[in-house]
Amino acid sequence: MKLEQSPFLNVLSDQKVNEELQLMGRQKNERLTPDLAREVCQRLGSKAVLAGSVSRLGAHYAIGINALSCHTGNSLGSEQVEADSQEHVLKAVGESATKMRQNLGESLKSIQRFDAPLEQVTTPSLQALRAYSLGMKTLDTKGGTAAIPFLQRAVELDPKFAMAYARLGGLIYGPNLSVENYRKAYELRERVTERERLYIEGHYYRNVTGEQDKAASVWEVMQQTYPRAVEPYSNLAGFYGRLGRCEKALEEAHEALRLDPDDQDSYATVGYLLMCLNRLDEAEAAFKQAEERHLEGEGLLTGRYSLAFLRGDEEGMARMAESAAAGKPLLIVLQGFKEAYNGRLRKARELLRRAVESAKQNGAVDTAASFQAFGGLIEAYLGDPQHARADADAALRLAANQDAQTAAALALALAGDTERAEKLTAELNKNFPLDTEVQRVWVLMIRAAVTLSRKNPAKAIELLRPMSPYELGAARLLPIYERGQAYLMLQNGSAAAAEFQKVIDHPGIVREFPVGALAHLGVARAYALQGDAAKSCAAYQDFLTLWKDADPDIPILKEAKAEYAKLQ
Repeated sequence: MKLEQSPFLNVLSDQKVNEELQLMGRQKNERLTPDLAREVCQRLGSKAVLAGSVSRLGAHYAIGINALSCHTGNSLGSEQVEADSQEHVLKAVGESATKMRQNLGESLKSIQRFDAPLEQVTTPSLQALRAYSLGMKTLDTKGGTAAIPFLQRAVELDPKFAMAYARLGGLIYGPNLSVENYRKAYELRERVTERERLYIEGHYYRNVTGEQDKAASVWEVMQQTYPRAVEPYSNLAGFYGRLGRCEKALEEAHEALRLDPDDQDSYATVGYLLMCLNRLDEAEAAFKQAEERHLEGEGLLTGRYSLAFLRGDEEGMARMAESAAAGKPLLIVLQGFKEAYNGRLRKARELLRRAVESAKQNGAVDTAASFQAFGGLIEAYLGDPQHARADADAALRLAANQDAQTAAALALALAGDTERAEKLTAELNKNFPLDTEVQRVWVLMIRAAVTLSRKNPAKAIELLRPMSPYELGAARLLPIYERGQAYLMLQNGSAAAAEFQKVIDHPGIVREFPVGALAHLGVARAYALQGDAAKSCAAYQDFLTLWKDADPDIPILKEAKAEYAKLQ
């Protein structure tokens, strides 16, 4: 932690060391002898190995740090300090680490700026620090669930351990628990290093208040102060992606990947952004690189599934779907979306039901509620208001978290239950007054859907207007689709066709969500309004081809077939 305060030193994580050990044919967590540590250091292109020791000498403790060159094995500097009691060990460790930074060439000005006392900013409890360190090591080797007990023990031993709360905020399921931990970390942020303060503030603004612009500002400062840190680049990639600025997001994601070529999340982000830009060959190459590095994770799995979907690769999707049996609820959701995309609603319902049950069995009730609410949204778009309302109700009974509330409110608005949609919108306004995504996207979209249900398309278009600058990053292009529906209601075929065509032209953003298929029906209706029977028939054929195996009793399919018959 003391060394990580330096903007000039890049301390390798246990995860990266363990991954390299496996590539060397060795076991994770194998004890690093001096020779093995040097070999790992050389293979990873690092400069030095730091060996530390704490020895008890009667009532005193001897603390030593020695820096060895990875390539020559020669000493680059060493420090020996003594503590007169266990309570002073952390202070002594901090002092020796500060001197080592100077030995390794860091300027006095930099050390003075980024050198908060370890025992003050981290924890005065050696036991709490040990529990935290074990938690972080477990996080790298066994995942978040296994790490939680160690981090919880750390805050039990020191209730003012800010970074332990911050780490728990990112690991504990459920927005209320997550928010509580992030809030505690934020309240204690004066007791952390500069790097940790930026970490805490960025996550607080993103996950507690929802102020994405403020979070991005923090990541930008962190990027400038700690240019070797991966996190600000990966977080800015997500920020720009949500704004629809996929090229800029991709630059940030590529830089994150350059800094850490073994980070599975960065590969997943790069792959998704390339899909958003319709650069499918490059997306495939990114996923293949991750596979060659033996990287795994739900983001990579779902990314490969989406890529197979965009390419119409049924065999590829089937291979990915086999993993769903191993408890991957998000992948099951994508399968459900895909079935709905092709009009197989009964099969979609069953898959989404499985995803909800799988999430509940894993203890992720909030996630289950979100899945249920999105099931209601699909029902609403496919023209079944009764099922839409039932799914929305079921989601809100499970958990009224932000994702579930927003999707349920939109489903109710589309299903014609405008009073309840407005009530939920008022609750969202009250509970998330600063949340960028809630205020700039969901509230406007729900209000527009309510207005459309009340047959006022002109007002709906006006409500959606502020979203235009970032609509390519918003909610699978749903605002664009809604605007197309509003123009249809206004009998403006030209404007409607342009909106639906935007959805069709960006398949990598919509991916499996069924409005991608419904946009073809929207185009067909728009051309019919313009009196262009040939283009309208072609668009109807595109839609009916996508829905060739659809459930025959879906209302919107019956309407489409009747409309197409009249044109022939």
